[in-house]
Amino acid sequence: MGNKTESHGKLKQRHVSMISIAGIIGAGLFVGSGSVINATGPAAVVSYAAAGLLVVLLMRMLGEMAMVNPDKGSFATYAQQGIGAWAGYAVGWLYWFFWLIVIAIEATAGGAIVHEWLPSVPIWLLSLILTFALTLTNLFSVKSFGEFEYWFAMIKIVAIVAFMGIGLAIIFGLIPGTSSPGLANLTGHGGFMPKGTNSIFLGVITVIFSYFGAEIAAIAASESENPAKAITTAIRSVVWRILIFYIGSVAILVTLLPWNSADLLKSPYVTMLEMVNIPAAAQIMNLVVLVSVLSCLNSALYTNSRMILSLAQKGQAPRALAKVSKSGVPARAVWISTAAAYVCAIFSFVSPDKLFLFLVNASGAIALIVYLAIAISHLRLRKKMIQTNQPIKGMKMWLFPYLTYVTIAVITVIFLSMAFIDSMRSQFFLTLGLTAVVLLSYSFIKKTNNKRPDDQFSESENIAK
Repeated sequence: MGNKTESHGKLKQRHVSMISIAGIIGAGLFVGSGSVINATGPAAVVSYAAAGLLVVLLMRMLGEMAMVNPDKGSFATYAQQGIGAWAGYAVGWLYWFFWLIVIAIEATAGGAIVHEWLPSVPIWLLSLILTFALTLTNLFSVKSFGEFEYWFAMIKIVAIVAFMGIGLAIIFGLIPGTSSPGLANLTGHGGFMPKGTNSIFLGVITVIFSYFGAEIAAIAASESENPAKAITTAIRSVVWRILIFYIGSVAILVTLLPWNSADLLKSPYVTMLEMVNIPAAAQIMNLVVLVSVLSCLNSALYTNSRMILSLAQKGQAPRALAKVSKSGVPARAVWISTAAAYVCAIFSFVSPDKLFLFLVNASGAIALIVYLAIAISHLRLRKKMIQTNQPIKGMKMWLFPYLTYVTIAVITVIFLSMAFIDSMRSQFFLTLGLTAVVLLSYSFIKKTNNKRPDDQFSESENIAK
């Protein structure tokens, strides 16, 4: 690509590191963890640990591929190189659609939170204002996005560390006037696994979606000053991030509160603050969740624009979207992603239980398709590199190919299991239907274009050769 479509050296190492943290700490941790605990019991810790291990393996694979070839399209590009042009096309567009829905959801959620403080302003207008404001940060420069995300992530980290500190202080009886539950909640109320071992597996299926977003670091690293160093640092930090922020905080929650407490469904962190008589606990939590929502919205806008930019550069999206500004921002891609997302957000107001629910369910299993694409791409690309005696520098996947095969098998089982779970069945079939539509569109484009899509991808296929 020429200088017109390149945007390197804009993100610093601290930006990429924080982006990777922000990608994995969302509102789901602060709000959704309670429902997982309520459905699984204290064994929810095992569900979070098992899902976390799977994501660590996937990020290791992604890190190895990104070290060899940093690319804005990340796993979509690797799917193209390792599996075929059709796979790269499908994964790229499915991922773009997923974050489109996320933007709509987060914009609506952010508007609803602010509406509590500004009841005279309608939620739809607040959602529009928040989306527009973060669109501007993405349009200004890559660095401005990174800076906003850096401070969003910092606030989330401070909040998590504070919550965990308060929780540990209660457990160890360090707060006067607040009684410690000890370890009674881990084995009481029906035992460690009150709903059986099946609930742990169901918990894994639910939790694995909470970790989706860690892969954004690989996309951001391609626009950093030192892509190889950035991706190495970000991927390696996934382990301790999962251990501390997810498994650690969930372990504290299941120790602190009975798993069948109604307070878990409300907000376990609000309950924790109320236990130590912190005033305005609910408002503090609302502020933290709002920051998480804005962080996710900011990341989604960035990720969406880079994915469609990568697709456009490969001829898999309109070429006009491949243009970038002097500051290295794909402005057209940002605007088209924002506009499409807000159309989806409008559906959440006019038809929340039909049209918007349909779109949400259609995106429900995309994370697993992306995970599967990462694992299969890694398997095939590593084998090609071995066959051609191409050296693998820096980060390597552990115990190749055995752990890669195990990961593929586990993801496949989780994906197929969704078809037999009542609450997830619609997501499974609608995502399959959406994938079929995307693949049909690829077939149509391939037949109608004078120049086959496969021929337009050669510039980024150096790994596969």
